[in-house]
Amino acid sequence: MKRFTMKDGVAPGFDVLGSSERTQAATLELAPYTKTENRHDKSDRWVFVLAGSGKAVVGGVDAKLAAGTLLLIEAGEPHELDNTTDEPMILLNIYGPPAHMV
Repeated sequence: MKRFTMKDGVAPGFDVLGSSERTQAATLELAPYTKTENRHDKSDRWVFVLAGSGKAVVGGVDAKLAAGTLLLIEAGEPHELDNTTDEPMILLNIYGPPAHMV
């Protein structure tokens, strides 16, 4: 197994686990009452909620997030992931193609 780490400037709690030419896996731990906002112009992003809960806004549409939820964010869609609770929300992210340099 080979482990990759992110460069400076990436949100706290984000860690790229590994990449190939076509895909990338990363985890994100969102602290209580925090959110991320971004967009990946060339990559689809699958988000699987491992623990915790919150909400997502993808292209202006709200979706509830809870452990076991799988969400597809297609390339180019603006999105935010919001932990609306007092517990961490832990996400597994799969990007295709890779969205982050390692």
